[in-house]
Amino acid sequence: MNRVARVFSGIQPTGVPQLGNYLGSIKNWVALQSQHLDPASSQPHDQYISIVDLHALTVPRPPARLRADTLEMAASLIACGIDPQRTVLFRQSTVHAHTQLMWALACITPVGWLNRMTQWKSKLHGSQQYGSLNVHSAAAQSLLTGLFAYPVLMAADVLLYGATHIPVGDDQIQHIEFTRDVCDQFHKTYGHVFSAPRVLLSQTKRVMSLKDPLRKMSKSDPNDSSRINLTDSDDAIIRKIRKAHTDSIQGISYDPVERPGISSLLSIYAALKDVSPEQVVQEMEGFTNLQMKEAVASAVIETVGPIREHMARLVDDRGYVERVLRENEEKAKSVAEDNWQNIAKCIGLS
Repeated sequence: MNRVARVFSGIQPTGVPQLGNYLGSIKNWVALQSQHLDPASSQPHDQYISIVDLHALTVPRPPARLRADTLEMAASLIACGIDPQRTVLFRQSTVHAHTQLMWALACITPVGWLNRMTQWKSKLHGSQQYGSLNVHSAAAQSLLTGLFAYPVLMAADVLLYGATHIPVGDDQIQHIEFTRDVCDQFHKTYGHVFSAPRVLLSQTKRVMSLKDPLRKMSKSDPNDSSRINLTDSDDAIIRKIRKAHTDSIQGISYDPVERPGISSLLSIYAALKDVSPEQVVQEMEGFTNLQMKEAVASAVIETVGPIREHMARLVDDRGYVERVLRENEEKAKSVAEDNWQNIAKCIGLS
């Protein structure tokens, strides 16, 4: 299988991303397009970004909404700087080998490994204390199979393309460890086929809610004021950040435990400016909370404004977005099908 350095990432089709998506993932993907991951190779690394519409089925939505959200996500990624000539951007469901490999991997994956995964527990309704929750508990009896088993599909996504590097935030490391475990299990069962992927840890920590800095910024939060959407107007951005949760302590300091609201805003500014939060504290010495919020809002507008305008043009030209996806999907299919044929031969299906 592939020996050239290859980056693989996936993103749910949630429509227009919010600032947490951009700073936590997309900004890093854009930067990776101009980096060289393997100094020993004269070839630039490949990058694959999949809009994971199969994963989206774990939370059913109207079919027309899913199609629209998928196109909006594609347009958003291009507007953020993903270059379809440098990155293979494609819809997961168009490459059938994803589900073929998922089934092969599921057949050698112990249920106990899936039971240990924390994400299905955190998403299960009514499970506030999920540390000891297990699949046999009464609370888990409404658990849908797709939500429980989707880490296997995530592993298939990565392994199908021979990915060597996976850029993730610290909250996704468990999934990469799971993928490496599944990879080892496959090799013990059938022989060596895959290369175990390495983690590329994002430098940006999780972006927190503007209303509750102890929770992650999320599109699923019913309160739109809790997040900055990449389509928000300048006025909306200013309003949301002015109303962001802070505290009454005088002065600007970075302390995520004692001052989570202030620290969250400083982290956003630092990530946008590519500096450390400590450097931001020095820059804002003597600022009031209001002055700090104005500086953060200005930095957000400086980044989001051009993205918003580019996105609007792309949404008006959906034919271009569809064409980009179709062309990239042919590239993804070619690589995936070649690799699947090698895997199928290894497990006796061809």
